[in-house]
Parts: sequence; C-alpha cells; structure tokens
Amino acid sequence: MVYKINYITFVLKSKLMKKLLFFLTIISISNFLVAQVRISGSVRDNRNRPVYGVSISVKDSYDGSTSDSSGNFSFRTTEKGEQTISVTSIGFNSFEQKVTLATESITLSIVLKEKLDELKAVMVTAGTFEAGDKKRAATVLSTLDIYTTGGANADISATVKTLPGAQQVGEQEGLFVRGGAGYETKQFIDGTLVNNPYFTSTPDIASRGRFSPALFKGTVFSTGGYSALYGQALSSALIMESIDLPDQTAANASISPIFLGAGYQELAKDKKSSWGVNYGYTNLVAYFKVVKQTPDYFKMPQFHSGDANFRIKTKRGGFIKYYTTFAAGKLGLRRGDIDSSYIKDAFGIDNINWYNNVSYKENLGKGWKLNSGLSYSTNLDDLTNQLQDENNQPKTFINAPWMSDKNFVLKSRQDLSQIRAVFEKRLKGISTVRFGSEYMFAYNKNTYNGLTAVLKDHYNAAFAETDIYLTNNVAAKLGTRVEYSSIIDKASIAPRLSLAYKTGKDAQVSLAYGTFYQKPENMQLLQTTNLGYTKAIHYIVNYQKMNQYYTFRIEAFYKKYEDLVKTAPVIDNSGEGYAKGIEVFLRDKKTIKNLDYWVSYSYLDTKRDYLNYPGKLKPNFAADHTVSLVTKRWVTKINTGFNFTYSYATGRPYYNFQKNNGTGKYIVADEGKTMDFHNLGFSMNYVRQVKSAYAVVVASVTNVLNSSQVYGYNYSYNGLRKEAITPPAKQFFFVGLFLSWGVDRTQDVINGNL
Repeated sequence: MVYKINYITFVLKSKLMKKLLFFLTIISISNFLVAQVRISGSVRDNRNRPVYGVSISVKDSYDGSTSDSSGNFSFRTTEKGEQTISVTSIGFNSFEQKVTLATESITLSIVLKEKLDELKAVMVTAGTFEAGDKKRAATVLSTLDIYTTGGANADISATVKTLPGAQQVGEQEGLFVRGGAGYETKQFIDGTLVNNPYFTSTPDIASRGRFSPALFKGTVFSTGGYSALYGQALSSALIMESIDLPDQTAANASISPIFLGAGYQELAKDKKSSWGVNYGYTNLVAYFKVVKQTPDYFKMPQFHSGDANFRIKTKRGGFIKYYTTFAAGKLGLRRGDIDSSYIKDAFGIDNINWYNNVSYKENLGKGWKLNSGLSYSTNLDDLTNQLQDENNQPKTFINAPWMSDKNFVLKSRQDLSQIRAVFEKRLKGISTVRFGSEYMFAYNKNTYNGLTAVLKDHYNAAFAETDIYLTNNVAAKLGTRVEYSSIIDKASIAPRLSLAYKTGKDAQVSLAYGTFYQKPENMQLLQTTNLGYTKAIHYIVNYQKMNQYYTFRIEAFYKKYEDLVKTAPVIDNSGEGYAKGIEVFLRDKKTIKNLDYWVSYSYLDTKRDYLNYPGKLKPNFAADHTVSLVTKRWVTKINTGFNFTYSYATGRPYYNFQKNNGTGKYIVADEGKTMDFHNLGFSMNYVRQVKSAYAVVVASVTNVLNSSQVYGYNYSYNGLRKEAITPPAKQFFFVGLFLSWGVDRTQDVINGNL
C-alpha cells in the first residue's frame, strides 16, 4: 500500500515537473525571440534587376542569409548596438553598411554595382574586327582562318577582303575600304607603321603582302574610327601584333612547284627567350610553263626572302622582341602598247626591301605599363619601261614625244625610321589612360631619266586616350591626336570618340566618331609641297551579338572627305567627297556539324571629286554591292579540310578623262561599268604524321568556275581605243607540302576547324 502511494506521488510529481519545464522553455524561447532583431530587405543591381544568391550577414558573426530568386532576404540576429552589414556576390563589388541594432526590425534596400571585368566588359566594336585576341572567348578571325580561307593563299589582305567594308580590287595591291583608295589604308606591326607592306607591283597586276600570318598573334582590321594611338590613315588601319614566344622548339620546311622554304625556331629551356630564322625562294618559271600568262615574261619572277627574330621575357613579365626581314625580287614582262599595233611595252622591276622592328613592353609597377617601338625600313626599286618593236628591239619616237615618254628608268629609294613610346596607367577598376608620342623620319629619293628629286619629312605626333568603364555594360573611349609634318609645314588635331552599351547577353551597340588626316602621296609632293593634309570625318553605329560559336553584326557608316588633292586644272587641296553605306556580317560555327561559315555583305554609296576628276564621281575602285561567303568543312575521318570562298561584286565604274587644253580641266569622254565580279576560290588541307614530322598538304585554286573578270579599262592617248584590264591568267593553282618537327600541326588544324 505504501509502495502504491509512493508510486502515485512520484507520477504526480513527474507530471508537474514536465509541465513546469515546458512552461519554462516557452518563457525562455519567448525571451530569446524578443531579444533578436529581424533584418530583411532586397538586393538589386544598378539596372534595378533582382540579384540571386547574394550573401548578407552581420560582419564578424554567424548571423546571415542569402537572397532568393526575387532578390529578397530575411534573417534574425542577437547582435546589439552598432554593427556592419556585409554583402558579397560573385561578379559584384562588395558592399558594407553601418546599422544600429536595438529591438526594432530593419529593412534594407541594397544596390550592388557590377564588378568591372575585362572578360565580361563590353568592347567598343564600331568599325573594328579583331582576330586572335585570346583575352576574349570569341574572335572574328584567327591566324588559322587566314591559312584556310579558300583561294586566299595565306595572304592576310586577301582574307580581310572577305570581311565587310573591303572592296574586291584585283588590279592594285592594298585594301580599298569604304570608298577609300588603297593608299588610305595603313598597316602597323607592334605599333609602328609599315612603309612597304606589299611587294612592288607591275601596272594592272596586284601584288601580295610581305608578311606571313604565322608572325602575328592578333590582328585588328579597323574599317574606320580607329584608336588615337595611330594616324596617317584616312580610311582604315590594319593593326598587327607579333607573337611573344613560340610554344616549343620546332623546325619547318616547305616545298612546291613555286617555292622552297625552311626555318627553325629555338625556345630556351626556361621558356623565357627564343630565336628563329626562315628562308624562302620563289621562282615561277615552271608554273608559267604549265599555266600560260597573258603577258610575255622575258625575266621570270624570282624572289628571295629571309627573316630572323629574337624574343626575351623580362623579369616583370614584359617582352623585348626584334624582327627583321629581307627580300629581293626581279621580273620583266612585255605587253602590247595600247597606242600601237606593233609596239610593245617592256616593263622590268628589281626590288630590295629590308625591314626591322624592335618592340619593348614592360610592367613598370603601380599600374603603369610601357609599350615602345623602334623600326627602320628601306625599299629600293629599279623600274624600267622600254618601247620595243616586233623583234623586241628598243624603239624611239622623235616626232611623238608622248610616245617617247614611255621610255624611262626610275630608281626609287624609300626609307622610314620611327621611334614610339606609349605609357599606360590603370585607373579605378579596369579603366585605363594611355598617352605617348612618336617621331618618324621619311627619306625618299627618286631619279627619273637622270633627274633626281629628294623628299624629306620630319613627322611628330602626340596622343592621349582613355578607356572609361562605368559598368561592365557601359564603356567609352576618348582620345585625341596632334600631328605635325615638316614637308608640308602643317599641324592637325584629330579627336576620336567611341561608346559601347551592352544590350543583353553577348549583345551590344557601339558608336564611333573621329577625324583622320593623311599627308599627300609622294608623287603629288614631287610636284609641289604647297599642300595640306587630306581629311576624313567618320561616323559609325553598329550592333553586334557574339559568342564562342556565333557572330552577327550590322553596321552603318558615313564618311565626309575634305581637302582631297586635285591635280587639275591646278594641284591643290580643293577636292571633296563622301562615302556612306551599311554592312552585315554573320559567322556560324555550330548549326551544321563540322561546318564553319561566314557571310559578309556591303552596300556602298560614294562619290569623290579628286585628282583629275571633272566633278563628283563614283571612284573607279568602288562597287555598290559586295558579298562574300566563306565555308570551312573539316572531315575528321580523313584528316582533311575543304574550304570554299565565293566573292561577288557589282560592276565598277570606268572613265576616260580627256584634257581641255584651253581650260586645263578634264571632261568625261567615255564612261561605263565593268561586268559583275565573280570568284569561287577553293583550298584543301590534308594533315598526317610522317615518321617524326607533321605534314600538311595544301592545294588551292582561284576562280574555280573560270569566270571572266574585268577590273576596268585603259585608253589610248587619243581616247579612241580601250582595252580591258584583266588578270594575267584566269586562274591560279597551288600545291604544296609543309613539314614541321616539334609541333603537332595536325591538332592545330583539327582544333581550328571544329
């Protein structure tokens, strides 16, 4: 009985204890909750969009939370007094805010600024195509693209002609861009101007560029609105940056019916320096026996070329690079003289060219960088033209001086020395400012039939430019350039401005404005130095959407030409003109498996009153519509790539200007349009390993469909006869074997085509 009473008493006490503990727990939790402060709010970016996954916490505590898909957050903390709320998120600048914690809830509205990132930031793209810029996930063209563009035969300019803005001009070397003549596009290597980027050409036959695309890691083709760091290019700039160090030590050799070549590149064991040499010999004797040419070559084209380089990486990560190239060539050809049924013009070239470039890039510390360069080049041309009879004997015309003037000997020397320095300072975020100066000394000596004329010019320029990134979505480039030329004793100030705004993922809009000046050509300065700069004002707007697999861009432009050189009735700067148009570019590497293609279209409306034009006319190098389709198909099973390029352009205008001896002005005695231009180019590249060597067999042909091509017309002295300007042969064929030891070119080709 006592046991039962004790048991009942124990049970009752236990129940009372449980109730007591329960009530004590409730009271404790209530007191704890009352002691906490609720912190809530929202997180948005500077475009008022919610930001997901942001970490919000009380600094130096374990209290915090993350934002949800709507950017909202909420948490409680027991911290009291003055505290710091810390907000962090990938891709945004960190944010901190002081708060006082008591008993009341706190609501925060947090705005995060996107962290400026070079890989994410918008690029200023108006008027610019980039190739080989490894800082970006996607580029328009790569070095391999230049090698594998059908019919381009690894020529940089020929590949660039497949991009919008460039014209299909086949009778002159150079890039004719947006209504500009070929000499209005300049080329730069590591910041310094190249004086003679093309081999010396014969009349009505274009020559190819001097430099191999393998030399460069990046190429910028600016169709207008280019950086203030460069000048003396009225229409366009082709800016090339040489490679730093090779991937490894390697040797190479090449053989074809046209040329032989060999080279070696040594990379130091510590991978901090390298040196290399290359040599090539070209002879077209065998080729011309198989593929007949319209001209009669009495001196078969032969060319020797060699280059050498040295590169060293500095302790601070900078580079010292030296590159030199030497070339010597000669040729001679005969063609019928347009003013006679039996007289021939025998034209000959002997050329020597030597180019040197030293560049020095260095990190100076505290956000400062130096980019400097030194270059020297000399070009010697010995040009002759001789009238010959049907027996190839010299012929003179005493009673027809206009015929005798066709007999000439011209010895020309062109030297260019340049020194340049650019300083760069990193500002807040990724914004930068660059400034510097350059000096060029140009020496040109021409001896024509024994009469010598010398031109000397001291050219100075100073420039400054800043890249301003307000956010990853908004950027601006502002610059100006001041130039002075001693030969014309004129100075100029050229402002430049570009803006870019990101409109969505991988998409942006860009605007560009700039004023550009260029000295008159040497042939004009030989007549008089009482001339000024020629001038062009560019306005550009473009939209671009670009990622690793797709590129789409559309661009509109307007150019106003002022102070162009007129050569009749007097030589002065009274010329003017305009160019306007719209361009479209599309590249797709993904839609069709193993097929990479791009399409470009250009519409050009341009007129000029310059040289001996009697008024504003469409220049004879401009076509209204130009289209290119480039396709690249890689077949993995047979390690072979097939590449096609189709180019089309509407007919170009041609004119026969006849001088009115009374007024000195010219009139248009005849005019018309050439036939439309069609060209289908093809190339294939087969790669495989042959013992210790990696081999690439390349075959290519231009104008596969054997289309007739007329670039314009030449007129006789009296204007009664005209002859079409056509290629020396309708097609060009090439087959070559390229061998390399030490570098697997097979993977280079495969990776570049997939």
